[in-house]
Amino acid sequence: MQIINIHHPYQTDDIYPDDIVLVLGFFDGIHRGHQEVINKGIKIAKERGIKCAVMTFNRHPAFVYRRFDPDTHTYLTPLDRKEDIMRRLGVDILYEVDFTARFGNLPPQQFVDDYIVGWHAKVVVAGFDYTYGKADKANMKTLPDYAKNRFEIVTVEKKEFQNDKISSTRIRRYISEGKVAEANELLGYLYEISGFVIHGDARGRELGYPTANIYPHPYIMVPKRGIYAVKLKVNNEWIDGMASIGYNPTFGHRPSYSIEVHLFNFKEDIYGEDVRVKWVDYLRDEIKFNSADELIQRLEQDELESKEILSNVTLNKLDY
Repeated sequence: MQIINIHHPYQTDDIYPDDIVLVLGFFDGIHRGHQEVINKGIKIAKERGIKCAVMTFNRHPAFVYRRFDPDTHTYLTPLDRKEDIMRRLGVDILYEVDFTARFGNLPPQQFVDDYIVGWHAKVVVAGFDYTYGKADKANMKTLPDYAKNRFEIVTVEKKEFQNDKISSTRIRRYISEGKVAEANELLGYLYEISGFVIHGDARGRELGYPTANIYPHPYIMVPKRGIYAVKLKVNNEWIDGMASIGYNPTFGHRPSYSIEVHLFNFKEDIYGEDVRVKWVDYLRDEIKFNSADELIQRLEQDELESKEILSNVTLNKLDY
C-alpha cells in the first residue's frame, strides 16, 4: 500500500497520476460499517482495473473545530494502526490529509474540485453520513450538485447490529463501560491499545503475579478501570494474559492509574519494548481487598477465567 501525505494546498506532483476509486471517511476504529464502505471501494476498483484510494485525516476534525479535551479527544485507531488495517483490507493508496483550519474551511465546491476531481476519482464511495465542510450544506445528498456528473457516486447505507447502528460513538461507549467484548463484535476484530513497557512498583512480582506495566499511546482510548482477559504482542508473538487498569486500592492511594499485564507462562525481560494489548473480555471491577492473601486468591480465580476465555479466541487477519 502506498501512503501519500497531503498538506493543503497540495502540489500536483503529490497526487497519484492515474484514475482511482476514492473512498472517503475518517474511519476511526475501522469498524464493520467502515469495512463495508472500504470493501465496496476495493471491489469497484478491481472490477474497473484501477487503484482503490482512501482519503483520511492525520487527526480528528474535532481537534481543529473544538477546544482540546484530553479526556474525550482520543482515538480508537491511531494513525499507525489505521494504516496497518487499511493495508490488510487491501487498500492500494492511503491519502493522509493534514486536517488544518485552512483545509477544514474549504468551500464544498473547492473540496470536490481539488480533492476529488483533482485526484482523478472516477468513482467516489462513502457512508451515508459522510460530510465535508458544513454538514447541513455538504453531505452525500448534496454531493451530486457539486460533482456535476464528473464522477460516479456510491453511497453505502448504515450497517446495524442488534437493531442499532454500528458507529464509533457506540463502540466508544462500550469501551468506556468496560464492555470490550461488545465493542469487539462491532469492530470485527479485537480492540487494542499500543504502548511500551515501563518500570512499576514491582508489587505483582511480590505477590507471585509479575506484570508488564504499559505506558499507552497518549491519544488512544483506554477501557474503564477493571480486570480483563487480554492478549499482548511483544517480539512478534501474541501471549495470553490478564490485565488490570486502576489504582491498586488494596495497597493504598496512588496518584494515577496504571495498566498492568500479567502474562501466562512468560518470564522474559521486556522493559522498553513496544507492545500491543488486545482487550478480549471484562472480568470484574477493581476491588479493594482486605489483605494480600485475599487478593492472591482472587487473582488465581481471574487467571482461570482468563485462560478459559482466551482458549476460545481466534485472531483474524485484522488482528495481526
